[in-house]
Amino acid sequence: MKTAANERTPYITIEGHKEGVYSVAFSPDGKTLASDKDNTIRFWDIITGQEKKMFWVDIGENHTRTVRSIAFSPDGQIIAGGVDESETICLWDTETEKQIKTLRERRSKALHWVNTVAFSADGKVLASGSEDGNLYLWNVATGEKLKVLTEDTENIFSVAFSPDGKTLASGNAGNTICLWDIATGESYATLEGHTNWIFSVAFSPDGTKLASSSWDKTVRLWNTVTEKELKILAGHTNTVWSVTFSTDGKTLASGSADKTIRLWDVNTAEHLKTITGHTAPVKSVAFSPDGAKLASGSEDGTVRLWEIT
Repeated sequence: MKTAANERTPYITIEGHKEGVYSVAFSPDGKTLASDKDNTIRFWDIITGQEKKMFWVDIGENHTRTVRSIAFSPDGQIIAGGVDESETICLWDTETEKQIKTLRERRSKALHWVNTVAFSADGKVLASGSEDGNLYLWNVATGEKLKVLTEDTENIFSVAFSPDGKTLASGNAGNTICLWDIATGESYATLEGHTNWIFSVAFSPDGTKLASSSWDKTVRLWNTVTEKELKILAGHTNTVWSVTFSTDGKTLASGSADKTIRLWDVNTAEHLKTITGHTAPVKSVAFSPDGAKLASGSEDGTVRLWEIT
């Protein structure tokens, strides 16, 4: 692949996925990259790109369900996967590769798959959002459902905890972002501005900003204190599926259905660079803990690692 001024060549391309990649995540120590691969989660060595471990979905009656979202616990000892099964989340021990818990809601209204999962900063609580609009908080240690957060919309696409663990943000098919008080389970703010479904939300490392991306082709930045929109980052030519902050909070990355990744200056909203190479929509992006690398997962069946510094 030729490299132009607005392009970068990935230093590793991981191939072999039969289906598109929905989600990528770095381990907290930065040594491992996780991705959903068909009905499994795979761990990859970020230096060599070689597969290290594989985690199978086992939900009894049907163990071949697709993994749609993944998240590491803050200590790296657990990886969670939301699966293509009615309100079901699997937890695995990252050392032994054993599935240690299955979190499941059997209510009559819990009929669809889990789109998104996220751990709280202390790792004690897991949040999940599903296609039918259900939003739950789970006790990681016991598997018990702690709270049901009720939204007046269908389809929760993304959830994210604030760094202090007090707030949960959720992006939905109602074109809004809800901010939730974790202690009470009540929504205390609704952020409006997007004109279509919101597929990704992410807090800045200091918790003062929230980024969101949407079917409306924009990325937006919000002040979490004033609950006001700060900036609109425009430039993608199709749906923006994923956003993530760098560790220092200065750079934002966005992955889009236009097959590109864009890097943005958080303070100025300036477009810094466009990264090309994927041949299908980019569904997930994640910065490494040291901020030196960016991972991307795409419907083209590849995971790519890019040098950022």
